[in-house]
Amino acid sequence: MVAHLLRLKLLLLRNGLRRSPWQVVGLLLALLYGLVALVLVLAGIAGLAVVEDVGLRRDVLVAGGALLVLGWALLPLVAFGVDATLDPARFTLFPVPRRQLLAGLALAGLVGVPGFVTVVTVAASVVVWWRQPQALPVAAVGAVLAVALCVVGSRATTTALAPALSGRRSREVVGVVAVVLAVGVYIGFGRLTQGLGEGVDVAGLRGLLADLAAVLAWTPFGAAWAAPADAAQGRWGTAAARLLVLAAAVAVLTVVWDRAMAHALVRPAASAPAGAVARGLGLLGRLPATPTWAVAARCLTYWRRDPRYALSVLVVPVLPVVLWAFGAGAYGVLATVPLAAFLLGWSVSQDVSFDGTAFWLHVSAGLRGRDDRAGRVLGVGLLLVPLLVVLAVVVALLTGSARHLPAVLGAALGTCLTALGVASVVSALLVTRVQQAGESAFTTRQGASLAAVVSQLGGMTVGLVLAAPELVLAVLAVAWSSAPLGWVALLVGAVLGGLLLVVGVRWGGHLLDRRAPRLLQALVTMR
Repeated sequence: MVAHLLRLKLLLLRNGLRRSPWQVVGLLLALLYGLVALVLVLAGIAGLAVVEDVGLRRDVLVAGGALLVLGWALLPLVAFGVDATLDPARFTLFPVPRRQLLAGLALAGLVGVPGFVTVVTVAASVVVWWRQPQALPVAAVGAVLAVALCVVGSRATTTALAPALSGRRSREVVGVVAVVLAVGVYIGFGRLTQGLGEGVDVAGLRGLLADLAAVLAWTPFGAAWAAPADAAQGRWGTAAARLLVLAAAVAVLTVVWDRAMAHALVRPAASAPAGAVARGLGLLGRLPATPTWAVAARCLTYWRRDPRYALSVLVVPVLPVVLWAFGAGAYGVLATVPLAAFLLGWSVSQDVSFDGTAFWLHVSAGLRGRDDRAGRVLGVGLLLVPLLVVLAVVVALLTGSARHLPAVLGAALGTCLTALGVASVVSALLVTRVQQAGESAFTTRQGASLAAVVSQLGGMTVGLVLAAPELVLAVLAVAWSSAPLGWVALLVGAVLGGLLLVVGVRWGGHLLDRRAPRLLQALVTMR
């Protein structure tokens, strides 16, 4: 049965590649990324193998190994549902012994690019101890247990949390928390990089790494890589204790996974909460009853409830913080405001793609293209323009650049309105493969056409060129500390951006009147 499950995973992988050539391209790209990461890691391991300091080897391996194990445990929380080809719930109606199913799913979890990279990396870490042959058996045992911990921990996480994450809201909350944690790690790395560039005390960093490794070495995350160092130094009892901690963690997680799987096989997670009833029309019943406002209400509902749109909003606070983390000055942080404004405005270019086959409502109702374009722009404007104003004010005050606020507002308003206008035209020409409603917002759909990619890049380039006047005026106003020029930039941004927005809505509406059925046909084939 275990061998049959492995063959089933390989068969599903092969059939997925046969379905579309873009699946092959996606796999090759993933393999390329994995190989690049693997080469970098192997180069680091090779360099570490020639280091004579046993303590340094241990500390680096413990820190890196802990990140690897945590990645396997936390990644399913971010990309929940990415690989559900062998979901235990799919075997509910089959009389497969649970222990054999457990073993088969564990081995199948290593089939793929992440599993290949992990196995090779962990196996290569054993070679670090070639100078101390007595540590090699301990390192080999620790490597096997570490791989088992990665797989079992990942499967236990997804299976045990499946009932809690079956709802869309739960997945959104977990995804946002994971993004915040990732941004926090990124910021910390940026500040550390900046500190190294300014001459941080290397001895202090070495001490910090040693203290961190000393703590992780007694946890399942780092025990596998600390035990060989103990064996190399003759501390066999300590090495055995660390392996015992690791083996106990694998055993406990296996039991957790087994119990969670037993529950999942008997009571599969429901796709929607029982008794959920929609009341009222929401925004559709509160805004004016016109085609334009109906589209705006639907778009505002998407921005409030769809995690795919929520990721675009996260760009607003993240960009300035990331630039600050890597040591950008006040002017660099100010530049993130018009950049965030342009990206938020450009998000409309994928509105029709995010609609998916639901776009048939617009086509069958005979909605005018101009109303469609205006409604989408109105929905985004009601939500994002106030947000951008708040962002510009906060960033200007925190960076001590309040005098530059008119110039920053002019650049942000002009780029946002220009991006909305150009995006209204681009989204009426082509649709792209995006995450479908209900899918993880962190996954990437394969099969994007070259024409769609070129249209996105070309449209963004055109938008930036059209927004150049207010951007140039804003840069000059900030560089020369000219308040009058800043007000001119604000006026030019509002007037020119508004004009381009009107032109884009009218032109995009005209294109949509002619191409709506063709866009719907493309959306149906992309499912």
